[in-house]
Amino acid sequence: MVSKGFLMSCLGGGGREGFASRSLSPRPHYPSMPKYPRRKSTVEVVGGGDLEATPEAAEEEEKRVALFSVVGMACAACAGSVEKAIKRLPGIHDAAVDVLNDRAQVIFYPAFVSEDTIRETIEDVGFKAELIQEEMKEKSVLICRLRIKGMTCTSCSSTIESALQDVPGVHKALVALATEEAEVRYDPRVVSANQLMDAVEDTGFEAILVTTGEDINRIELKVDGPFSTRYISMVNNSLQALPGVDDINIDPVLHKVTISYKPDQTGPRNFIEIIESTGSGQLKASIYPEVRGKGFHRHEEINQYYQCFLWSLVFTIPVFLTSMVFMYIPGIKEVLDKKIVNMLKVGELLRWILSTPVQFIIGRRFYVGAYKALRHGSANMDVLIALGTNAAYFYSIYTVLRAATSPNFMGTDFFETSSMLISFILLGKYLEVLAKGKTSEAIAKLMNLAPETAILISYDNEGNVISEREIDSRLIQKNDIIKVMPGGKVASDGFVIRGQSHVNESMITGESRPVAKRKGDIVIGGTVNENGVLHIRATHIGSEGALSQIVRLVESAQMAKAPVQKFADRISKYFVPLVILLSLVTWLIWFLAGKFSSYPKSWIPSSMDSFQLALQFGISVMVIACPCALGLATPTAVMVGTGVGASQGVLIKGGQALESAHKVNCIVFDKTGTLTTGNPVVVNTRLLKNMVLRDFYEYVAAAEVNSEHPLAKAIVQYAKKFSTDEENPVWPELQGFIAITGHGVKATVGNKEVLVGNKSLMVEVGIHIPVEASEILTDTERMAQTGIVVSIDREVTGIIAISDPLKPGAREVISLLKCMKVKSIMVTGDNWGTANAIAQEVGIDTVIAEAKPDQKSEKVKELQMSGLTVAMVGDGINDSPALVSADVGIAIGAGTDIAIEAADIVLMKSNLEDVITAIDLSRKTFFRISMNYVWALGYNIICIPVAAGVLFPFTRFRLPPWIAGAAMAASSVSVVCCSLLLKNYRRPKKLDMLRMSDVVVN
Repeated sequence: MVSKGFLMSCLGGGGREGFASRSLSPRPHYPSMPKYPRRKSTVEVVGGGDLEATPEAAEEEEKRVALFSVVGMACAACAGSVEKAIKRLPGIHDAAVDVLNDRAQVIFYPAFVSEDTIRETIEDVGFKAELIQEEMKEKSVLICRLRIKGMTCTSCSSTIESALQDVPGVHKALVALATEEAEVRYDPRVVSANQLMDAVEDTGFEAILVTTGEDINRIELKVDGPFSTRYISMVNNSLQALPGVDDINIDPVLHKVTISYKPDQTGPRNFIEIIESTGSGQLKASIYPEVRGKGFHRHEEINQYYQCFLWSLVFTIPVFLTSMVFMYIPGIKEVLDKKIVNMLKVGELLRWILSTPVQFIIGRRFYVGAYKALRHGSANMDVLIALGTNAAYFYSIYTVLRAATSPNFMGTDFFETSSMLISFILLGKYLEVLAKGKTSEAIAKLMNLAPETAILISYDNEGNVISEREIDSRLIQKNDIIKVMPGGKVASDGFVIRGQSHVNESMITGESRPVAKRKGDIVIGGTVNENGVLHIRATHIGSEGALSQIVRLVESAQMAKAPVQKFADRISKYFVPLVILLSLVTWLIWFLAGKFSSYPKSWIPSSMDSFQLALQFGISVMVIACPCALGLATPTAVMVGTGVGASQGVLIKGGQALESAHKVNCIVFDKTGTLTTGNPVVVNTRLLKNMVLRDFYEYVAAAEVNSEHPLAKAIVQYAKKFSTDEENPVWPELQGFIAITGHGVKATVGNKEVLVGNKSLMVEVGIHIPVEASEILTDTERMAQTGIVVSIDREVTGIIAISDPLKPGAREVISLLKCMKVKSIMVTGDNWGTANAIAQEVGIDTVIAEAKPDQKSEKVKELQMSGLTVAMVGDGINDSPALVSADVGIAIGAGTDIAIEAADIVLMKSNLEDVITAIDLSRKTFFRISMNYVWALGYNIICIPVAAGVLFPFTRFRLPPWIAGAAMAASSVSVVCCSLLLKNYRRPKKLDMLRMSDVVVN
């Protein structure tokens, strides 16, 4: 087990900004891939907390899961305070507190926080906590995604969410009305995905499994041919014998074989070959056709509503004509008024016959939805529709039966009200689903970037191409060599092994200019090869690829609820029961007013009596209320906003980040790699002792070669110029390497003791710094350069000046933030002189220098306590604690993966201008959410009284139920359309005026 001290040394601060011995493996840092840093060394604690590295096998740093027993919690407020305290710690990925079982589960990064710190934090809140010592297996928490059919409003989503939360083993459940999906974090040792589906279906809704969280490397194959029991057994045994195959599930009815596997060892082409060879040519295998994707279900739902609406028109139009048009056409009127039995007329009978299929066949979905909701003690929009249409329909049946049995009964039926209500609501739902489909177009466009086919090539031992064949891109396996023609799309992530070209990566990174690619360069799946032929070795396939990771990140963001949505969720619990009560009160008031002649009889329309007038007002109140508009106000805007952000190169991880970003009034910037390019170069060397410069750099490079810090890389790169073999330099033998946290490194090179670091390192170890060296350091800092002091055998031998150029447009971005009334602060581990010089150059007034990672986090918390909403912008591991502590963590896309994982927003293009885009987009999105709520609440507040007849005594204006139903349907559509206007988002015009030219340093 690697010691905690090593991990903390990686966080470094001071002048070297975490200048430690940590070595990252050379793999691409995709902004969408929240992987974790690899290291090639383990360490032993040397005296005084210094660390000595010993090369060993590479080991991957993972998230860890800890389970605590928390004693003393009495209510949800207690659990909330514990959860909030835990999440404010640096390095916390997620935390869930179960007040019923007195448990707290915490997912954290051991690099930043320990189990003891978490336990102490819980106890600081006022509860006794103990770590439960049980084996927490890898993947003890999985994320299951379910597609849910039949939800109509937030009441439905809340019912399903509550049912899932009650299932043992479920840590957290989110149900999104807009995406019609559920995301469930669950323990596979306690509950299975099938049980989660059963829990949803017990609430009366249909659940379709999208992923169980274990399907990262799973493929489904279709087998054509005589799939007998003998062949099934042979195929199963043959596949099980393959290395890397974890699980096999064969469905003989569907001729489907589902295989879970490790992509490093095997792949789908191997499975197809095995199946076909096992069948002696009688079996043919191919990838199982994907017919149950999100797009398919969305299209299916749209088609269902469209068909239902058309069928409802077939019956509703004749009902409308017989009740409101034909009554004024001589000849037809006489036919319709002809009496059949007693006072029963032909027109009434026709309307009854025509409206019945609409009410019970076409409108069956509303009965089913209402039954499901009422069965679980909740009420939704379907309840309102069912009650309103039933009231009109069954009262109309009453009038028909009375007319048929009475020789003098005069009554009016409302058959047109029930049928037209259902027709308009179906039209509204059709338009709503159509509009909701457009909110997720960003994901659809991303998914369509991947090419359907790829050209697989094979080499002989001498590197000559011996074969080429076109295959389905889903059949690509790791280490395959793929040929990409000019104009073609890259089929998977990988690196170039032959050829030169320019690749357009704008669809992934948002960067408009094509990027030059040659041997050894990384390419991303879904990007377009513009010129030249490339041979690419596949490294990340399927769901491991950058494109799939981005899609998953955006999908997760669209699932996450913004805090403001809790407002709608609270209202939805009481909305429908309140509306039902209001409609009953409305009917009762108008009925009693008519009964006791409280208003003139002249107010009553000639075709009605006082009871029918009261009934119309009651039905109108019931059907005009719209809980859907409230439920869709936030998620639709978040969906469009996150989708637009992804297209702009800004990945926003959900509604929480969007809501917090619009409040930001203070931004804390890291310096290296954030305000500067992060590609430092040696610009000057001053020797204080008589020695050959080549020898000097051999000592320095030998000590620095073990570090991946940008300053160390710059020194080693510069030192290569003095080597006889610049490509593969050989440095002197190194012994006793020590990384001194936040200051530099110490090592024995040859027989000499070498220290490389900042001034404070020399002071701490008692090395005298000559006046000449101090003057050189002062001059270096004044020129915004970093001075690295080199000591050999405890004497200062030289000063290396390193310059890290400012990013293009940094000054303009800081200036624009001031115009937006956002305060800018720079926090850096570099020395005060360099920090002040950089800050002055970009226009930042407040600077904190020589800050270690924990001090950066503390500074963020201090700013928050002063009442500011703080965003942290950084790119390194040492920024991660501050990124987690900030209200909004913003990671530079080219930074380390752990910083990207810790952040709320990722800037894929690594441009500072996108900080402004992120804040501006969040403000625009939140404005849309506010407008949606104003419209949804305003609609209900104004329309319900109008439907209740408040204006009727003064203006004789009344709202017929079918018009009220149309208004209700229109309100939901209007909210979705208001959110869709975000698709027209354009970043601030001032950003387009910035000249973002690259800085070239020779």
